[in-house]
Amino acid sequence: MPARITEFQNEYRFLSNFYPSEVHLDGAVYPSVEAAFQAAKCLDPALRKPFETMNPSQAKRAGRRVDLRPDWDQVRIAVMTELVKDKFTRHTDLQTKLLATGDAELLEGNTWNDTFWGVDLKTMRGENHLGIILMELRSQLLR
Repeated sequence: MPARITEFQNEYRFLSNFYPSEVHLDGAVYPSVEAAFQAAKCLDPALRKPFETMNPSQAKRAGRRVDLRPDWDQVRIAVMTELVKDKFTRHTDLQTKLLATGDAELLEGNTWNDTFWGVDLKTMRGENHLGIILMELRSQLLR
């Protein structure tokens, strides 16, 4: 096991929010964490409904066009945490893979300059909130 996983690709693709894995949020079912997360940016169930059938790329694009709920900046990390937890507790095969990463540092390395959820692969700088959420969940599951 590597000491650091720097990209959620290939054998570690399952760590990505784009990985197809059904998750539940507020009574609705979404095909991926990405779709549910983008839906959560708005509070109106009618506006969330189309995200239930979107692939991750479609959801990400659509999420850029929604009017953000007023508390989004305050709740987005908690929403992501809830969705990631749902993914890895609902799908025990994915949970097993997460646990198999051992104590490796998980970095959501990317080239699209997302330094909030991940790190820029060129500079290795970023807040890495998604990686932190995954590592914290992995620790909780081991208890």
